[in-house]
Amino acid sequence: MVYIVDDDEGVRDSLKLLLESYGISVEDFDSTAAFMGAYRKRPLECLVLDQHLPGETGVDFLNSPAGAALDLPVILFTGRGDAVIKARALAAGVAAYFEKPIDDGRLVAAISQAVSARAGRAG
Repeated sequence: MVYIVDDDEGVRDSLKLLLESYGISVEDFDSTAAFMGAYRKRPLECLVLDQHLPGETGVDFLNSPAGAALDLPVILFTGRGDAVIKARALAAGVAAYFEKPIDDGRLVAAISQAVSARAGRAG
């Protein structure tokens, strides 16, 4: 299961179509609040999170009590990245960091790698 959090419906739809074409189950949300309201821990899952959201950034969410309590790999992406954002994202423990446009193959590989690494730690 991959959760997508992005306030841009077009981005969510594109990512959902891409991931579903690889046989990946997807749930998408327009905010971290909507995601947290629906999130139920499942095995083999990953969060694909936009950095620039209304009200908070992806990194701010990851550093919040709710975000820090999540036990799932996170892939952060942004359309307006810089070295500071990337450093903060890596310090927050993201499994991967991408700047838009995201290469489809690299994203799918990062998701697979993150989920496999998590499954390896659990098993």
